[in-house]
Amino acid sequence: MGKSTLFFATSSAHAHGRRIPCRTLIDSTPGVLQAWKTFSSDYNLGDSSTIAHATHGRRLYDTLKEYCGITDDARLLEEIDRFEDQVIEGGPQALPGASDLVSQLSSQSSSSSRWTIVTSASNGYAPRALKRSGITLPLKGIITSNDVARGKPHPDPYLAGAALLGIDATKCLVVEDAISGLKSGRAAGSLTLAVCTSTERDVIVKSDAKPDFIVTDLTKVSLKVENGRLELTIDQSF
Repeated sequence: MGKSTLFFATSSAHAHGRRIPCRTLIDSTPGVLQAWKTFSSDYNLGDSSTIAHATHGRRLYDTLKEYCGITDDARLLEEIDRFEDQVIEGGPQALPGASDLVSQLSSQSSSSSRWTIVTSASNGYAPRALKRSGITLPLKGIITSNDVARGKPHPDPYLAGAALLGIDATKCLVVEDAISGLKSGRAAGSLTLAVCTSTERDVIVKSDAKPDFIVTDLTKVSLKVENGRLELTIDQSF
């Protein structure tokens, strides 16, 4: 956990001549780091920052089971709520360019129903975090950890997002900053755009995530509507 991912699909987008669809992110890193510090102390887990990095982009349902050894579902759900409350207290914020891009998507009738949010957070946390960060909620709702049997890096989250939009996942572009999320999008058959807001470019390039595009942040992604078609331009310069 650490980022929520906005997932949106377009009928047409240009990134150096290729046609794609996309998504975007919010940053809750300060709250996540504090929450893992608390849980590391409570469960005697060791270095909390290492755990936060290793679990970036994954569901708390999976990571609290793995690291804290919680097997009882009722207790697990209680601990997820406790963790996410601490993240909210940390003040999630929109990443550079995210609010503007989503506002443009929401304001265009041709694109307002073609994007959603795919997040590893729960359905209790995600809407609160998005509203607090100033991200407009999508017309068709969102996909949370509660909606899939398997989280990232499995393809299930992004397949669910595409199904919600009624668009084939192979016609979507995933915008992610987590290796697990990039793998999830690739496994779903989507093109992937890596955003270097929390993971360094060299780390992404050397990973097995193999994104199709890499940008510094979402200010490098621009949007316009022409003849009823939504076009995205991706600037990969660093």
